[in-house]
Amino acid sequence: MPLWGRCSKSCVFLHVSLIFWVCVFPLQAKEAGADDTLDISRCELSEVPYGAFATCKVLQKKVLIIHTNNLSSLVPKSCSLLSLITVKVLDLHDNQLASLPADIGQLTALQVLNLERNLLKSLPQSIGDLAQLQVLNVKDNKLRELPGTVSGLRSLRALDVSGNALQELPRLLAHVRTLQTLTLDASSMTYPCPDICSAGTEAIQQFLCKECGIAYYPPSEYVLPTLESDTGGTAVDGVDRTVEKYLEKENEWQNKFLDYEKRKEKKAQEKLEFERRLNMGQREQALLAQQLNSHKDEILQTVREEQQRLEEGLSKHQRCLEEERLKLLQQLKDTEQGIASRIQKLLEDNQRWSRRGSCPDLVLSCCFERFISPLSVLDSVRIAVWRSSAMQQMLAETYKNKLLQMSSESRRQDLVSQACSSLAEMDQKFQQILAWQQLGQNKAVSEILEQMQKAAFEALQVKKDLMHRQIRNQIKLIETELLQLTQLELKRQELDTETLQEAVTEQRRALGCLLQQLLKEKKQREEELQQILLEMEAKSETKQENYWLIQYQRLLNQKPLSLKLQEKGLEQQLVTMLMELSADHYVPVFAHHRISLETLGSMTASDLEKLGVTEAGLQRAILRRAQEILAVATTTPAPPVPGAVLGDSSSTVRALSVSLPQTQMIFLPCGHVCCCQRCCERLHSCPLCRQDIAQRIRIFHSA
Repeated sequence: MPLWGRCSKSCVFLHVSLIFWVCVFPLQAKEAGADDTLDISRCELSEVPYGAFATCKVLQKKVLIIHTNNLSSLVPKSCSLLSLITVKVLDLHDNQLASLPADIGQLTALQVLNLERNLLKSLPQSIGDLAQLQVLNVKDNKLRELPGTVSGLRSLRALDVSGNALQELPRLLAHVRTLQTLTLDASSMTYPCPDICSAGTEAIQQFLCKECGIAYYPPSEYVLPTLESDTGGTAVDGVDRTVEKYLEKENEWQNKFLDYEKRKEKKAQEKLEFERRLNMGQREQALLAQQLNSHKDEILQTVREEQQRLEEGLSKHQRCLEEERLKLLQQLKDTEQGIASRIQKLLEDNQRWSRRGSCPDLVLSCCFERFISPLSVLDSVRIAVWRSSAMQQMLAETYKNKLLQMSSESRRQDLVSQACSSLAEMDQKFQQILAWQQLGQNKAVSEILEQMQKAAFEALQVKKDLMHRQIRNQIKLIETELLQLTQLELKRQELDTETLQEAVTEQRRALGCLLQQLLKEKKQREEELQQILLEMEAKSETKQENYWLIQYQRLLNQKPLSLKLQEKGLEQQLVTMLMELSADHYVPVFAHHRISLETLGSMTASDLEKLGVTEAGLQRAILRRAQEILAVATTTPAPPVPGAVLGDSSSTVRALSVSLPQTQMIFLPCGHVCCCQRCCERLHSCPLCRQDIAQRIRIFHSA
């Protein structure tokens, strides 16, 4: 199974970084190619990257390893096979190759060609031009015959054609005088016969030489071409070299292969270390994501409460407006009723005066008719004047009542129109206030979310950065060493011993200087990461929504699904044990090797060291805890031993933490650790050496 990060490390580096490097620094390409090996195996490639050919051409690589991929062709588009002219070892086993390039013979420096487990049906005719080829492995393919040009392989020592549909060997293979090992399926051969094929390589070569009519000589009498020729020329068959020279070259070749295997193992260890560090970064990212989610929930709760408060205030204001409107309507209604009552009263008065005016007329008419004869002319004149004055008074009262009614009606209409206009204006202002409030609220929420996303991405970038994490680890180690040196110095002062006092003081000063330098480097690295963040923000031409949240999610999704599934398949009790021992960064290693508690109980410290667990104290603690858990599973549970020793450094730090529970501050530049945080605020010089304090650094003791 491919290791995590291997594909991205090889492919992206080959496609982008090396191409740019080659274009910009062509003069330094030869110096940078000190390592002659290019390994892009187990990367699930369907095509060889263009950068691989460019790298081999510029850096003059001699070993190209592309095995265990999904390649269907060797040469990508727009590339030439001449880019691999310096390659001597080409490993292509475990791919999907159906054919080789027709110009494969251009690789004149090729000495080892491994094509095992592919889909080859034939070999090109130009393969005979590989005069320096010494090992040819075409095992487990679909070959039916070998081309006659194999006779041109004058340096071939080992040929493996087993696992194919091959039934006949070419007769011209007898001209390959250096062939020492020939591997084939003897039972399926028809030429030579199975008996001869079963007898070995020497018998097969003797038979082919007899068929060709040439004399047979053993391969030891022929000299192989020089492996590391500076001129790049090829050697011819001959017997002018001694057997001792040939054996010396063969041993040199084997040593090179062993050296390559060692380098490959070293790279595997480096990849495991990279996975461990990446796992630590993933845990830090998960913790940061949890903190971000909790902080986001708090902000959303605050915004929700603020919105609820605003809605309550809005409802209260609406109720006040509704009460004022009802009060105004009631006042208008009362006013209308008062006006109507006054009008009714005026009408009643008018009717009453009308009745009073008609009664005197009737009385006067009766009296006049009855007593007309006795009345005098003066009385008749007085009666007429009285009647005319009464009529004038009645008309004036009627006109006055009509004017009052018209004025009250106009006043009522004015009041109604004013009330309607004021209500409409208040509704419009209220709608405008609501729109402004909603707009301000959405803008504030978007700004807060964007700032939170940017801050989270910045914190995640700082925690994920490898250089920043290495500086922090070195600072922790220096703080621990300073604490130990201060404790040792205090003990020596109590015992009045001055031996090695100068050495301790010098070590403490050196550690103090190194701590100051690391703090400066840490600050400088944080400024570089901040500058990178500003460049990312400047390069984002499209201000897309949730830009920083998308970048944050990309960092979180770097862990492959296969590794997550392996970690889920690990025993929970084993994961809990590693977390208790502060070794949870080894969880991917245990998951990759499928280590269980039962397997761990039978392992030793050397086995754990092979897996990558290099700390001796941690090895002993893991093995002891595993045995305790297995014993608890079979017998009566025993009480846990408090304060298990995790290692020499951990026990020393715990002892110092117990003896100096209040030492929390480092004084620079002297490097003494002898004071707590509260007491150091009043100090201007170190209590031990009386040197002025330039900087204070707090130490956080781990449990």
